[in-house]
Amino acid sequence: MDQPLHCYAYPSPLGVITLGIRAGALALLDLPGEARPSVDAEELRTEPPAEEAELLGRVGQQLADYFAGRRQHFDLPLAPVGTPFQRAVWAELARVPYGETLSYLQLAQRLGKPAAVRAVAQALGRNPIAIILPCHRIVSSGGGLGGFSAGLETKRSLLQLEGVLAPELF
Repeated sequence: MDQPLHCYAYPSPLGVITLGIRAGALALLDLPGEARPSVDAEELRTEPPAEEAELLGRVGQQLADYFAGRRQHFDLPLAPVGTPFQRAVWAELARVPYGETLSYLQLAQRLGKPAAVRAVAQALGRNPIAIILPCHRIVSSGGGLGGFSAGLETKRSLLQLEGVLAPELF
């Protein structure tokens, strides 16, 4: 992890998303309102070097397509940094299809660790690549939304976008 993380602001329907590129892969996608600060605003770059510009363009286009309802799968090189257990949780998380949800318990069971529900939830809270590693698709067993580091309104918005929840009527 001796490669630097270069961060960029991406305007989205949710607000400004922070994207982080490290060694030619997406290593960070922080949503607005993340409970954990991961990047200081002074670290945000405005002009990517040539080797990162193409990847940032692909990330931006794929996110725009996702928010417009035209993309259900992402095709990007990812480099999330975490413990072996966290990476195993995130890898299983990546298998949860668009428009579907699992409970924290079901995700723990898929990992072969049904007693590790709290550890799974903690790993989800440390997910560095939101949306693409879709932690918003994990909900409580009792039917509630559960937690979300960017806030429940953001989780609700993403699940509505994917057709899991009906849009709220005002």
